[in-house]
Amino acid sequence: MTADAGRPASEPTSDAAVVELSGVAKTFGAGPDSTTALTGIDLAVRSREFVSLIGPSGCGKSTLLRLVADLIAPTTGEVRVNGKTARQARLDRDYGMVFQAPVLMDWRTVATNIELPLEIMGYDKAERKRRSADLLRLVELEGFAERHPWQLSGGMQQRVAIARAIAFDPKILLMDEPFGALDEMTRERMNVEVMRIWQETGTTVLFVTHSIPEAVFLSSRVVVMSARPGRISRVIDVDLPRPRTIETRESEAYFHLVTEVREALRQREGQPVGPDDRDPTSTDRIRAEGYA
Repeated sequence: MTADAGRPASEPTSDAAVVELSGVAKTFGAGPDSTTALTGIDLAVRSREFVSLIGPSGCGKSTLLRLVADLIAPTTGEVRVNGKTARQARLDRDYGMVFQAPVLMDWRTVATNIELPLEIMGYDKAERKRRSADLLRLVELEGFAERHPWQLSGGMQQRVAIARAIAFDPKILLMDEPFGALDEMTRERMNVEVMRIWQETGTTVLFVTHSIPEAVFLSSRVVVMSARPGRISRVIDVDLPRPRTIETRESEAYFHLVTEVREALRQREGQPVGPDDRDPTSTDRIRAEGYA
């Protein structure tokens, strides 16, 4: 469950795409009541990248993630994961998924929540226990194996959800606003935790967020999406050194990238957003979080 020795987890192992969307569009419904959520999506995510999707509410970020997960099918275009169809990748369990809510089972202990996918996949009891113990160490919850989810804080529950998602060593982790319900201080701590886990496991991550600071702090690249129907309007490389720490958030380079993403979000086909049509996930959110 660690990256190859001698190779930083932040470096892609190759330029080959492990997630690839080509000409993807998604329309819900039919006729005059139909809604086009996404159109013209072309995106490639390389091995061991951490790629964040950010954009206005309703722009199709979560829809894009669900297409990769084969929870829904594209209306047009193609989605490939590890060189396979998204459906085959799902059947082969090539990815784990973490949602905004931890979705843990209150009647199961922390350890047995983590073991659930292994149980479904037919792992024997000894191997399930070994893996859950390893994962509890990874997410720094060793002393909580016999607790129940309702006895944990929100941040601790999300750590359990992450451990469960990577229990079977998926090569790809899909995360849909996993920290959106947490307070700001807990969210910052969880950012550091998920960064550490990503570096230790070498997993490729596709991450949905509404938070500009979070996207910049975590990512190798930030994919900026336009308002519905969602398109990819810009992709911003994040070249901040790793490992990233709390001090990273105080650097000039970090603030520059936060501003760059914010300005990209404020564009509508090359024009600045007017005062009555500002993206609430950009300037207002940054100001509320103390970054502007």
